[in-house]
Amino acid sequence: MLQKILIANRGEIAVRVIRAARELGIRTVAVYSELDRNALHVRLANEAYALGGSTAAESYINTEAILDAIRQSGADAVHPGYGFFSENADFARAVTGMGVTWIGPPPEAIDEMGDKVSSRLAAQRGGAPIVPGTTEFAQSADEIRAFGEANGWPVCIKAAFGGGGRGMKVVTSAAEVDDAMASAQREAKSFFGRDEVYVERYLTWPRHVEVQIVGDQHGDVVWVSTRDCSAQRRHQKLIEEAPAPGLPEGVEEAMGAAAVKAAKAVGYYNAGTVEFIYQDGDFFFLEMNTRLQVEHPVTEMITNIDLVEWQIRVASGEPLPMTQEQVAARRDGHAIEVRINAEDPAGGKFLPSPGPITNLTAPMGFGVRFDSGYESGDEISQYYDNLVGKLVVWGRNREVCIARTIRALEDLVVEGVATTIPADLAILRHPDFADVTHSTKWVEQNLDLSGVSGRAGAPAPDTDGEPLVERSTTVEVNGKRFAVKMWVPESAGVAAAPSATKRKRAAAGGGGGGGGGSGDVAVPMQGTIVKVLVEVGQAVEAGQGIVVLEAMKMENQINAEKAGTVSEIKVAVGDKVGGGDVVAVIT
Repeated sequence: MLQKILIANRGEIAVRVIRAARELGIRTVAVYSELDRNALHVRLANEAYALGGSTAAESYINTEAILDAIRQSGADAVHPGYGFFSENADFARAVTGMGVTWIGPPPEAIDEMGDKVSSRLAAQRGGAPIVPGTTEFAQSADEIRAFGEANGWPVCIKAAFGGGGRGMKVVTSAAEVDDAMASAQREAKSFFGRDEVYVERYLTWPRHVEVQIVGDQHGDVVWVSTRDCSAQRRHQKLIEEAPAPGLPEGVEEAMGAAAVKAAKAVGYYNAGTVEFIYQDGDFFFLEMNTRLQVEHPVTEMITNIDLVEWQIRVASGEPLPMTQEQVAARRDGHAIEVRINAEDPAGGKFLPSPGPITNLTAPMGFGVRFDSGYESGDEISQYYDNLVGKLVVWGRNREVCIARTIRALEDLVVEGVATTIPADLAILRHPDFADVTHSTKWVEQNLDLSGVSGRAGAPAPDTDGEPLVERSTTVEVNGKRFAVKMWVPESAGVAAAPSATKRKRAAAGGGGGGGGGSGDVAVPMQGTIVKVLVEVGQAVEAGQGIVVLEAMKMENQINAEKAGTVSEIKVAVGDKVGGGDVVAVIT
């Protein structure tokens, strides 16, 4: 068994791995950016090492910084979580080249399955049907236009080394290709460190069904359950459930068998997910995620199998604890996972909402689990994914599970930031969801969110002035983090330097421009300007894009609220802005 695991990640998944390791008696090592200095995963780990920087590129996908933390800590294994380096074969090779165990699949399998293009070829070898698309990286916008003209619009441009909807853009005409391709490449580079893309046909009303598999290093692979992940916005999942409901007889077993064959075709071991698109009785291989999925807990809830424990045991060289028949015999009931994201779903816009969480109170009760990387007082940063936590609920059948999930969501309290909870409740209460007639496009095309707001509660009062006798803080010695407890006089305090302020105005809802058509174009949330779409002196129409803002790894186009002429541009590409900052003026 492994002795010390470094988790090359942050947030909820780092906390999840730390807890599983502790239950196995394994010590854990956290890594952290400047912004995560006192994050929950850092507080829970046995040791923690500073990576430096704020952005992901400066910290969590800084290869040398993480490899240095592995050397300093003496960890004998690395768990990559999901996102960041989890599907990076070069990083996996760098880890194993140090004589350290990689808690994931072999790098060769990551190369073939982590690359969405070559994974399609591997799926074909395994006998799985694939969605029509390219089997090479797209080299130019002209190639994508040619594919669209030959196969019909819409088409989907996708990050070849990505997942979770990042770097994925749906294109409805040839005129949109250039901007969509550039945006997909920027998002892919920002989140995964690589910007290759490919293109495939975009189905009109599909469901997203995936299969959880686990393989060992002795050649055995089992599929553990199916999951339906069709409730999505921006091609990113909101609600997942297991098993996938409403499939015709035999389809689930056929998907499971196809997933196992695809995994064996590349010599796969450890946890992974094979994703399919299902429509009108047919299913097509979509991609394989060579890592643990965000939605893995719903599979755990219906099988009582700890998938992270299995990952650690497989990485230690142990055989799978169960056969395919034993796994199938354990499936019981139904489970739903709701991703609680720091976004305001008002009007269906799902605008990022970074900031401090003033109150986080998890629900309780029979069959209820809440996984999170945050506690009250922690802050959601604009530089990272906006997942606050995952509510996971079990019921003896789907009807009971839906009712219990609604109750638990109503009990869940998140204050200080806007969240997707109102949208989640709207989905769960809708008859289309109950009847399983929704699709991956249903939330954006059919769900009415005009009357919802993600804001709940008021900020907590400022208590910095309260006298304290016992105080705790953290210090770093040669990059290693230590917790320190201090006893100080009640009157002792820490003076904060005054901060400079920038001109701001109340941000308009929906990412448009200034309220009331004032001509001031303001951003609704903090983020980074990645593209300026206009220039001084240019005539613009109401609703026309002015800048593209990246916040929480998502690109948001900020539009003009009135027609006129651009008289001033206040930002440039790369500038950091805050919610309410004026970025342009239209007269």
